[in-house]
Amino acid sequence: MDVVSEEPKYRIRAAHTASTVTVYQAYAPRIGLPAVREGRFPAEWKRDRMTWIKPSFLWMMYRCGWATKPDQETVLAVEITREGFEWALRHACLSHYDAERHADRTQWQRQLRQAPARVQWDPERDLQLRPLPYRSLQLGLAGEAARRYADEWTVSLTDVTPLARRVHAAVREGALDTARALLPAEPPYPAGPELIGHLAG
Repeated sequence: MDVVSEEPKYRIRAAHTASTVTVYQAYAPRIGLPAVREGRFPAEWKRDRMTWIKPSFLWMMYRCGWATKPDQETVLAVEITREGFEWALRHACLSHYDAERHADRTQWQRQLRQAPARVQWDPERDLQLRPLPYRSLQLGLAGEAARRYADEWTVSLTDVTPLARRVHAAVREGALDTARALLPAEPPYPAGPELIGHLAG
C-alpha cells in the first residue's frame, strides 16, 4: 500500500516542535519583507481582516503559484505557538455547512458569525500541484484570533521565497527527488478528536 492511500482524508500535517508550529502565508513584498526584517507584522498588516494560514508548504505553493502571483511574491514561514494554534482550532467553525456537525443551517451560520476562526479542508497537492485524495488544513483567523496571531502567537517569521524558487526549479527540470528532498518535513500534528473532532469533515 502506498503512502498516499494510507493517509486519512482529514489530518493536520505541519512542521512543529514541542512548543511551536509552522504555517505559511504569501504577501506582497511591501508587507512580507518588513515583517521578516522586524520580526513582526507591520502596521500595514490589517489586524481587523481575516487572514488565512496554511501548514502545508505545497498547498501554499499551489495558492501563490510558486510565489509568482501578484501580491503573493513573498512567502513567509510563520512559526507560532502551539498554544495559539490550538486555541484557534478549538474556537473555529467549519467554513461550510455540515449536516452531521450542525443542528441546522441557521445554527451553523450563527456559529460562523461568532467564531474568531474558521477551517477549510482543501485537497493537498503534490510537487506538480495536482490534487491528492486527502485534505490539507486552512485556518482562517479574524477578530481576536487575527490580533492574537499577529501580536502574541508569532514567534518568528522567515522568508522562504528562495526555497520556493529552488523547489520550483527542480520540479521544472523534472528532478522530483531533488525537489522532494528540499521540502520542509511535515509530520502529522498531534490533534485528536478533542481538538478537531468538530472540524474533521
